[in-house]
Amino acid sequence: MRTLQRVVAACFAVVAVGCGTESPELDAPSLRTQVAEVVSPNGRNLNGRNLNGRNLNNSELGGMLVSVAYAGAHSASGKPLSNVRLQGSAFVGLDGTTPITGTDFTGARFVGKMGDDSTLHLRVDSITQGSGGDSDLWSYQVSYEGSDGSWRSVCQDANGGAASAIAVAGRWNYLQGVAGGGEKIEDATAFTFACEGAAIAKCMHFGYKPWATAANGESLAGHHQACTRMVRADFCGDGESHTIDGQWVNLYDGVGVQADTESWNLEAEWSEAGARCFTSETRAHVPVTCSGFNPIPDCGSTSHFDSGTRLISESPYGASGL
Repeated sequence: MRTLQRVVAACFAVVAVGCGTESPELDAPSLRTQVAEVVSPNGRNLNGRNLNGRNLNNSELGGMLVSVAYAGAHSASGKPLSNVRLQGSAFVGLDGTTPITGTDFTGARFVGKMGDDSTLHLRVDSITQGSGGDSDLWSYQVSYEGSDGSWRSVCQDANGGAASAIAVAGRWNYLQGVAGGGEKIEDATAFTFACEGAAIAKCMHFGYKPWATAANGESLAGHHQACTRMVRADFCGDGESHTIDGQWVNLYDGVGVQADTESWNLEAEWSEAGARCFTSETRAHVPVTCSGFNPIPDCGSTSHFDSGTRLISESPYGASGL
């Protein structure tokens, strides 16, 4: 599907909060009510077809870990780190006067902010650099400290094992069904540990890395945010997902990252703010109504890539062959 000749190796179907699974028991009782009921079984990702998911950021802490601060970072030995920031998804900074980057941040400690404004101590347990076309995607195994002093992985897989995250600058609004829900917030003081398998990380694997540029020199930041809306079927742009996990979706753009290779039904056009228009053939399988929605005409026209549309999606719902 990619003109970049890269096929994503794995994709995950994410079972969202409230699907009847039990939350894992936590070492930190004070966090028990903040844990999302999340399961992330392995799915498949075929060339030209991708599985969607409901979660914006999948982790044991759900959307309650809303951001992580650059300030207050410490090395594994407890020394304060300064000038910490992200270059792509790799940390850089100073340990005293010594520049550090990449795997130098193994063991580093950060302070995370929860949805109720409380804070949480985080530790980077291991760091792995991606390869090939994903050499700029660094994976982090991250733990949080419970009230009893034990450490537990922030991101977990279906079996409760530690899953990795990608560090990405800025933070997101995890609210659903309200103005501003699902919005990317450009905050120079904070970053996000985007757990593998959920929308923020998944869209980077699709090729929409917010720090990168397309072949025509256009920033992919807008495409990444539009992709998070698309993956979650956030048609109304208010953070609410209108799909169930594991639905197939085909996406393409006008900048040469993803190309259309499926003969499926048009679903929607997407911008950073949500759908610009959508048809009755959506992954919701039921009519979707958005308050105050004013769709653009001629939905699905590729000419709209020149006027604000970042992505176009197609659904196999109602199409032959699936």
